[in-house]
Amino acid sequence: MIAPSATIKSLFLDGPAGRLEGLLNAGTENATHAAVVCHPHPLFGGTLHNKVVFHTMKALNSFGFPVLRFNFRGTGLSQGEHDEGRGEVDDVGTALDWLDAEFHLPLVFAGFSFGAAVGLRAACSDTRVSALIGVGVPAIAVAAGSETPRTYTFDFLSECSRPKLFVSGARDQFGPRPQLQALVASAAEPKKLVMIEGADHFFEGRLRELRETIEAWVGQSMVGDAGL
Repeated sequence: MIAPSATIKSLFLDGPAGRLEGLLNAGTENATHAAVVCHPHPLFGGTLHNKVVFHTMKALNSFGFPVLRFNFRGTGLSQGEHDEGRGEVDDVGTALDWLDAEFHLPLVFAGFSFGAAVGLRAACSDTRVSALIGVGVPAIAVAAGSETPRTYTFDFLSECSRPKLFVSGARDQFGPRPQLQALVASAAEPKKLVMIEGADHFFEGRLRELRETIEAWVGQSMVGDAGL
């Protein structure tokens, strides 16, 4: 792995519902990819500062990739209002457009929970994205005991032929093993599913394993002569 720059830049993207607050962790001069990492549900405390988002960013940045995190519409300093996952797909498109214009590199998408659900939809249809990472993908929309209905569909994954990594906790209440395995089985190859034993949806006490899993997959699938 590469020792990336420690530079972090605050910025705003011109999104379809107003400006989107972002942070860019700078990459190296010889970066091979640029990446975006999307945060979990904003109505339940999700922001670009989420721990899972941060560790996912660090894993990608360790290879010298510039990595963008941003707040969805209506979150933090981002303008607009939460749109229940519809307009947020366009927010991801805005982030991908910005990365492409700024770096002119193949793009990597990563998202956690809600960020994975809406971001995978945007990224799978974008030919500039060469690889995708779904962390804590919500295979079921409502956990036991929750009264807040949310609907996520992943039928588009059957047509998504770019390399895909799915990482979830074995105790993830939004991604029980049978439902998550069925979701991944429906996705086009190539793909890999990693279940981290002992981890819940937020990877409490298992963030190091999450980061190492992402680093191992990126190192094997994307870096070097055989990479993307």
